[in-house]
Amino acid sequence: MSIQIVAQDLLADGKKTAGDIPPVLFANLKTLYQNRADRLKKLAEDSLLDRYLNFAATICDAQQQVLETFPLDIDLSDELQKAASKPPLDCSLFPRTPHWLTLLDALIAVLKPGAPEPVRVVLERLEQSPNLQREMMATELLCQDFKQVPADKAPFIWAALSLYWAQMAAQLRGVGRADYGENRQFCPVCGSVPVSAVIAASGLRYLHCNLCESEWHVVRAKCSNCDEMKHLNLWSIDDEQATVKAESCDDCGAYLKLIYQDKDPQADAVADDLAMLLLDDRMEDKGFSGSGINPFLFPAQ
Repeated sequence: MSIQIVAQDLLADGKKTAGDIPPVLFANLKTLYQNRADRLKKLAEDSLLDRYLNFAATICDAQQQVLETFPLDIDLSDELQKAASKPPLDCSLFPRTPHWLTLLDALIAVLKPGAPEPVRVVLERLEQSPNLQREMMATELLCQDFKQVPADKAPFIWAALSLYWAQMAAQLRGVGRADYGENRQFCPVCGSVPVSAVIAASGLRYLHCNLCESEWHVVRAKCSNCDEMKHLNLWSIDDEQATVKAESCDDCGAYLKLIYQDKDPQADAVADDLAMLLLDDRMEDKGFSGSGINPFLFPAQ
């Protein structure tokens, strides 16, 4: 992997990053979920997807509340030492502690009182599920075996897992170190896939992790999925000034949405991606497959 998470003192070797561009940006959890909830509510005002966007906003509100009530205190220094060139919080290998289940139960407790009847029933069934069954569903989601997890339960399980991994990433006493190289399609912190890419105010492109909420730099001249450079195209629904576009690659047949925060600073990697499902439909009609996964819309398999 061309971006590694290392202890801060290891940056003394002169390999901070290629060109002094910050390779990894860790999420600011103090504002992340509240800002995302606010953005979802704003986007819902003029959307045919208003009910689902508001549903997602309710989960983000709950994540913010649970984050403040159930902080995580964990020593991850050994993970940095053991990781070597691999993600220190590898979602397929990292041994989960019961803290994520505490977060799941807390999310259910926050969401259930005001939930519509169909959602409340799902939450109660999830609440009553044995921990072993919930652990199995979590593992299947993290391994992208989505067909094994009921679609109505998946967003709540992932919300707890994401909050757990984001808390760990925020406490990881490490920084990104970039070497020149390829294969940046996976998160260097946890190994998960992006939800979308954001174009920052600086004009740099960062992929946004759909699990730990970290962002990592990928140059704009290359496909974010296969690193090819020759057959890239940008697509949009509205016009050239659209806040959300899709970048497609004819070489690998994949596409990923770009969220232009340089055009709208309030745009969010998850919220704006979810609000533009019409663009996904257009890209799939053209024969492309999405390389990103939105935590509120897992692909059917």
